[in-house]
Amino acid sequence: MNERVNENSWIPLIVVACASFIIVLDSLFMNVSISHVVSDLNTDVSTIQMLVSFNTLITAALILLSTKLQDIVGKRKLFLIGAALFGIGIFTAVMSSSVIMFFVGWSAIKGVAGALMLPAIVSIISGTYSGKMRTIALATLGIVAGLADTFAPLLGGVITTYFSWRYTFAFELIFILFILVMQNKIPNFKPTESKNDLDIVGAIISSIGLVLLVLGILTLTKDVTTSIVEMIFGLIVLAIFVWYELKRKRSGKVPLLDVELFRDKNLRLGTSIKLLYNIIISGTFFVLVLFFQSVLQLNPFDTGVASLPFTVALLIFSLFAPKLIGKLNHKKLIAIGCIISIVGCLILSYQFRLNISMMGLIPGLFLLGAGIGFMLALGSDVALFDIPAESQNNASGILTTGETLGSSMGTAIIGIILILGVIGGISTAVDTYAPAYSGDEQFHQEVYDYFQKLDTLEGQDSVVVNTADIIIQSAMASVMMALAIVFGVILILTLRIKDKNIKKH
Repeated sequence: MNERVNENSWIPLIVVACASFIIVLDSLFMNVSISHVVSDLNTDVSTIQMLVSFNTLITAALILLSTKLQDIVGKRKLFLIGAALFGIGIFTAVMSSSVIMFFVGWSAIKGVAGALMLPAIVSIISGTYSGKMRTIALATLGIVAGLADTFAPLLGGVITTYFSWRYTFAFELIFILFILVMQNKIPNFKPTESKNDLDIVGAIISSIGLVLLVLGILTLTKDVTTSIVEMIFGLIVLAIFVWYELKRKRSGKVPLLDVELFRDKNLRLGTSIKLLYNIIISGTFFVLVLFFQSVLQLNPFDTGVASLPFTVALLIFSLFAPKLIGKLNHKKLIAIGCIISIVGCLILSYQFRLNISMMGLIPGLFLLGAGIGFMLALGSDVALFDIPAESQNNASGILTTGETLGSSMGTAIIGIILILGVIGGISTAVDTYAPAYSGDEQFHQEVYDYFQKLDTLEGQDSVVVNTADIIIQSAMASVMMALAIVFGVILILTLRIKDKNIKKH
């Protein structure tokens, strides 16, 4: 039998949540440290971005295999293996003297570690707690991610600006050490299957499909045609994977992933909500950092300070949401969050200008973060609520795969929308300030090329400044409206959640 703990003990949650904290922390640390990593390792931004993509690809490729390995190796053992590998990867990255060494540590080893840890984090929590305690525990994972979102830009900005990017990553080793020291506090879920049950063919097919899909997403802003082809092939391969898994199960063999779980309505809806949420959160951080650092010329620390209205609201409302369970159900709370965030997006769609003050951005950023906080806290519980204990591992793998895909898609999709907004802004700006060049495609291209390379507008004449202001406003407004539409889709999905059982807890 599986070792169980007193559900009133939060120690297992604290230990496991540390992993969730450092995984979010790590990606945000990279965002604020990238220019310093480029300089220290004598490379370029494109190379580092490629290493970030490889990290995502490796994690995505192995995540379904990792989900099944929980049944064969055991949740705790697999989680601890992942934690140890994460520590090795980070230590290697910290000690890197070359891009190759950094790739081995941060992209490869840590990419594998992420795949091992992510599904185990959710399944350990859902297996340790039940009922209202599980709702609170899963919400806490969201809160911990909110804490990382809040403090990473500030902490990473301070350490990177005044010390070294290496110390930001070294900071994560403290949490790995804590996890390994406290490992006996995690319940021991014994394996339920043997290694002979491992579906090698399914693992290969799923890995190929996920790599093609994520690769297509990551290259969306560089070569749209190629990326669409890659995504189509990825979806075809994943469809073959689903067919193969159904066939394998019907023949009496153990599938890599029980795709029949998708019949559970809340799992489908919850996973879709988490996927869309991750698109929003990664896309939002991308555009905020871009605006603060490229347009307003803020350093990493000041960027973290400027982001506080968004991140603090996200944290506060992710803490507040679980306390409302009982008075309001999951469906109503997530729907309220969607509406609040939509209002925030609409306000922000008019706010991003060259002369904007931080005070002008606070209302919109606060509302945007507040609404996301509700989704952050409750999305996982919705997805896993009706899943039986024996299927929790598979369900956590489905949920984690959705989250990984969403995180991968966010920056790429928002990047495309940003580019389209820039192009639309150029047309408006030229018509307003240089009407003689309206319809001149070469002039439009020159403005576009100049805008991409623009570092500062200091000393430029009023025509250039006004043109840039319109372009920036158009681009950011396009992004905010797109985010509002995604929130609208989440709202529609939320209203379809089956909540009659949730009300009882």
